[in-house]
Amino acid sequence: MAPSLGAAALGRMLGIWHHGGAPAYRELADVIRLLILDGRVPLDTALPSERALCTALDVSRTTVTAAYSTLREQGFLSSGQGSRGRTRIPERTAFGPALYSPQTSASPALTAPGLAAPEGLIDLAYSALPASGEVVHRAFAAAMTELPALLPGFGYDAVGLLPLRQAIADRYAAAGVPTGPGQIMVTSGAQHALTIIIRTLADRQDKVLVEHPSYPNALDAIRAARCRPVPVGFAESGWDLPALETALAQQRPKIAYLVPDFHNPTGMMMPDAQRRRLVAAAAAAGTILIADETLRELNLDGVQSTPLAGFSSAVVSVGSLSKSHWGGLRTGWIRASEPMIQRFTAARSVLDLGGPVMEQLAAAHLVRSLDEPLPALLDTLRDNRTALLELLREHLPSWQTTSPSGGLSAWCRLPAPISTALTVIAPEHGIRLAAGPRFGIGGAFERYLRLPFTLPPGKLETAVLALRAAQDRLDAAPQLRSSLTQAPAVAIA
Repeated sequence: MAPSLGAAALGRMLGIWHHGGAPAYRELADVIRLLILDGRVPLDTALPSERALCTALDVSRTTVTAAYSTLREQGFLSSGQGSRGRTRIPERTAFGPALYSPQTSASPALTAPGLAAPEGLIDLAYSALPASGEVVHRAFAAAMTELPALLPGFGYDAVGLLPLRQAIADRYAAAGVPTGPGQIMVTSGAQHALTIIIRTLADRQDKVLVEHPSYPNALDAIRAARCRPVPVGFAESGWDLPALETALAQQRPKIAYLVPDFHNPTGMMMPDAQRRRLVAAAAAAGTILIADETLRELNLDGVQSTPLAGFSSAVVSVGSLSKSHWGGLRTGWIRASEPMIQRFTAARSVLDLGGPVMEQLAAAHLVRSLDEPLPALLDTLRDNRTALLELLREHLPSWQTTSPSGGLSAWCRLPAPISTALTVIAPEHGIRLAAGPRFGIGGAFERYLRLPFTLPPGKLETAVLALRAAQDRLDAAPQLRSSLTQAPAVAIA
């Protein structure tokens, strides 16, 4: 069953929409269009009937009819049966560049990970840190002394070395989630973990609920498995629990992928009360929750929370060392019930036969000593975050950005739908960006841009000044914006 939106729910999203500066129907159409572009109203969602919406908003039927007609003319609403058209994004609009087309959606340049930025560009497409050099070096030096003891064995281990699995399990136990090593599978990074989970739990055409926006590489993994993503947008202040509960009850997706800890890209943290409600709604729908916890350790403001698995043994958790230590380690893990780990182990054999032993020995030392590099790392990130937000306020005051409580990036709302256009011309100004639509489905989030604060303040200043120059160029040449129809080749982390 395709998703639908009730009149009360849409009214809550609209908020105070009529200001009297334009005809009411036009203001209503404009706000609904922005909700679609921002991803808060997912694509292919049936809007309320005209009669229901005019009752909920206390406006005339003529106002709603004219607003819906405007959205249809602009290409944001299908004709559909009766008045319940479905949301969509036109291939080209008068509001900016081409927002979506099959060609740009399927382009390998958009989806292929691992593309390095050309030399000389400041890379803002990645949200990742350089290695904690001395700490990582010591871990590998210690691993070298332990490796000889393992050489007589075959070297294949589909679940991972016991010392590493025990160290990871101990971290969960310390966070209030009792865990044994049998509940841990070591993977070659979080993306590898997610691929194993999806291939085990979902078949082609199965529905997968995702937040909207979401982590681009996770969306790629869902598409690669030929599953159907079910996007649920955020409310202004965070997760829209009523919308999540409705989507779970109506769509009954096989699995749901969420980033409750310093969400990528918004940086928000889901409160425990919402986690409890989410787990209950997923259980009622028969949906397995996947919690991406790769950013959980990057808690900049000391926000208290319980891992999602602390509310249900059915939750599948994904973790990684790529954000806390170094992306080059390629060490991640899955935490789940022992029977579920056994299912993942059986499914993994078609992908690989286990991870590299040396890296796992080093990773065990890094997980056990996580408290050593973390304080200094968090201090650096706080300084970088402050610098980025101050630079944006000074040089790009029309951009709306809230301070994320953790993670590695800020999610910026732009003054116009120019994200793709900025991304296309950014290399000419010495920077590389990841356009907002890369974090959504069907071309949403043209008004957003993710900016990492992983670089030192000096480079951040250079980058923000380049962003200002790029925006000034677009402002001075509106025709340029509409001609930029192709997104650049970028990888996202």
